[in-house]
Amino acid sequence: MTEHILVGIVSVIVLGIGTQWLAWRFRVPSILLLLLVGFVAGPVTGFLSPESLQGDWVFAFVSLSIGIILFEGGLNLRLGELREVGVAVRNLISIGVLVTWVLAGLGAYYIVGLNLSLSILIGAILTVTGPTVVIPLLRHVRASGRVGTMAKWEGITIDPVGAILAVLVLETILLIHGVEAESLGEAMLHALEGLFLVFFISVGISITAAAVLILLLRRRLIPDYLQNAVALMVVVGTFALSNVLQEESGLLEVTLLGIIMANQKYVPVRRISEFKENLQVLLIGCLFIVLSARLELGVLDYFDGQAFLFLAVLILAVRPLAVMASAWGTNLNWKEQAFMAWLAPRGIVAAAVASLFAFRVEAIFPQQVGALVPLVFLVIVGTVAVYGLTIGPLARYLGLAEPDAQGVLFVGAHTWARRIAKAVADLGYKVLLVDSNAKNIEQARREELPAEVANALTESALDELNLSGIGRLLAVTPNEEVNALAALNFAEVFESNDIFQLTARSDQNTGKSSHDIELPRHLRGRPLFGAKTSYQTLSALFNAGGEIRTIELDESTTLETVQSHYDDGAVPLFLHRADKLIVCAEESESPQPGDTLVAFVPSLQRPAAQSDAATFEHLITHAFVLDFEHPTTYAEVVKEAAALLALRTPVLADELMAEFLREDKATPITRGAALPHCRLPYIDQPELVLVRCRAGVTLLDDGIEPASPVYALFFLVSPEDNPRRHLRILANIASRIDDAEQFVAEWRAARNEQQLKETLLHHERFLALDIQPDTPTAAFIDQPIGALDLPPGNFVALLHRGEEITVPHQDTTLQADDRITIIGDPAGIHRLFGQYRPPQPVEDEEDEESEGMGERENGQV
Repeated sequence: MTEHILVGIVSVIVLGIGTQWLAWRFRVPSILLLLLVGFVAGPVTGFLSPESLQGDWVFAFVSLSIGIILFEGGLNLRLGELREVGVAVRNLISIGVLVTWVLAGLGAYYIVGLNLSLSILIGAILTVTGPTVVIPLLRHVRASGRVGTMAKWEGITIDPVGAILAVLVLETILLIHGVEAESLGEAMLHALEGLFLVFFISVGISITAAAVLILLLRRRLIPDYLQNAVALMVVVGTFALSNVLQEESGLLEVTLLGIIMANQKYVPVRRISEFKENLQVLLIGCLFIVLSARLELGVLDYFDGQAFLFLAVLILAVRPLAVMASAWGTNLNWKEQAFMAWLAPRGIVAAAVASLFAFRVEAIFPQQVGALVPLVFLVIVGTVAVYGLTIGPLARYLGLAEPDAQGVLFVGAHTWARRIAKAVADLGYKVLLVDSNAKNIEQARREELPAEVANALTESALDELNLSGIGRLLAVTPNEEVNALAALNFAEVFESNDIFQLTARSDQNTGKSSHDIELPRHLRGRPLFGAKTSYQTLSALFNAGGEIRTIELDESTTLETVQSHYDDGAVPLFLHRADKLIVCAEESESPQPGDTLVAFVPSLQRPAAQSDAATFEHLITHAFVLDFEHPTTYAEVVKEAAALLALRTPVLADELMAEFLREDKATPITRGAALPHCRLPYIDQPELVLVRCRAGVTLLDDGIEPASPVYALFFLVSPEDNPRRHLRILANIASRIDDAEQFVAEWRAARNEQQLKETLLHHERFLALDIQPDTPTAAFIDQPIGALDLPPGNFVALLHRGEEITVPHQDTTLQADDRITIIGDPAGIHRLFGQYRPPQPVEDEEDEESEGMGERENGQV
């Protein structure tokens, strides 16, 4: 006998979990398979004896399990989500419930032919939907905007509301038809008293239980290993207490308890939430197996034309009318109303309540009660099938879900992951970074990247993250197991072809990734960026100075030429083709002309002095410029410079201003020039603001002579973790203004921003050209900058056109009267100078040579 019971319990667990795995594997609604497997295991084959699943213990187990499921659902509800949808949610669980109750009851009465009491009862039972079916559908659809939040809130909060309504209706029926029958008025008064008691008891117990649990956790009176167990004890204990004091008030109590715990700020509940997620999976599987296995084969006799017509009326008429009535007076548009009108699958609460109530009213309506459970189960199966198979296409048709989402979810937000995400975002695609490291997320937000602190391995992450517009997952953490588990966790959200993971390291002997050696293919995502690319190799590339480059491919610039340029060291990451983002992985599409390639490329090796010069030139050409024509104060100069630097760094302007106003930051480096500078955390590259004060500005005593005027200021900020580069930039600036009198004269005489920057560039490393007809530069007119025949290592850094000075793009077309500044290798600059210098009078060769060299020394022609 004991062995028989043991086998029965194990069979329920195995069937419940195994069926959910099959549903995930074949991407079908799990409830459909659970009901089918339970029915086959019970009445069809007798593997689970329906007779052994009768009795009070079943209903107690079902009731307690639903309480735990609703508590977990409450943990996923954030009150802040109600700002936009609060009114609509309130109407759906009040007006919508009443409309559904009345219309479903009328349908049961006139279509199915049940008596009035049973019709009213079944109408109340069918008001519930439930998180066990709604939330998986929302994950699959990835609804955008407000509809996802609205459907989630309705699905979780309507369960206790509908269950309480059904209990009140049942109590009224029992009072009217009981041994000591009461009048309708007395029964309704009794029901209202019961409703008051439900509200009073559930609210009071939930608040008290939450306060006790918060107090125990906040004062660390519970060790970590007991936190989940104590939380479960509180949930089931208060659920039972509430039900003892007032029948079925426990459902509302545990839902409120979950909402309170989710929205309090005193203690974290993530660990509790994760535990309840795992428990919920077990309970849902067991509940549906048990409830469907209890049925008898005779229930199929009730699946007739009238029953299917009733189902059709519920889907096509009752739900749309309930949503229309609830949306009256709200700001929901017709698309959002249409989506909500096509989302009302019934779940475990309806099945459990119907099974329990059929037992309670069997003595009163013995002739018709047999139709109650089959009819409710038909509605559950029918609504899950119809909504589950059609809600996705409908959402895409309405524009409430991405038809072909191209965005990228990055699991991992370390430095080079943020650089890759920024490159993808710059191409116009949505990105989202998640990381359990709050510092990484803080830095990502400072860089204006969407990011959330979340554990990608928990089921709650699937519910809490806004994945609208996101179509693929890239797991790029340094932990191989985390990457694999994240890929598995998001398998129900993304297609398997859109789930990628980066291996932690490569095997040095075989050249294979470690996931090829340790993890089977079905337990991981697709190898990201190719099987030979690992976290280890990308980190080494980044630490060696590698960077993310966006390269336009054409007939002459192919992936092969890019690889050749970087000695086969470039790692292709993405291809941008039309409106499609292609992740470079095994068996991915080949690059084509017209594609945009995003690649992780190594730093080209060159002499240190040349590298420093190139970095300095880039800093100067991209620097901000402030030009004060009228007298001003140093504090005002600092204020405006800090405001500009704040645009390119994740540091607030007020913080920068306070840093520059420190006494040790404003010391002039020579007469007439000063270099306020600092190194800061949270920035990745140096930034510079060039300031000219034509009337001079007074700083602190510079040790040379009090109140010495300064005409040139260079506000420099650099990364805190790279002091050597900071010092090299300071040395470069100091070397440019070594001859203070000549520099200040040139600085004050510069006609525009471009000439101000040119005064700081190495004369042998830049060339300024005026584009004029009838000169050698006429060949540049109407040519895009990318098409200019410039020596390798040389490029156009600045463009002066009219009153505007910009950093041009490769497709910028040059015009007559433009002035361009070319910077690069000295040999290339010397060649360009000889090729495009203007002709000189031939009768005075000595003057020609003198004038040419004079212009060359000034870096312009």
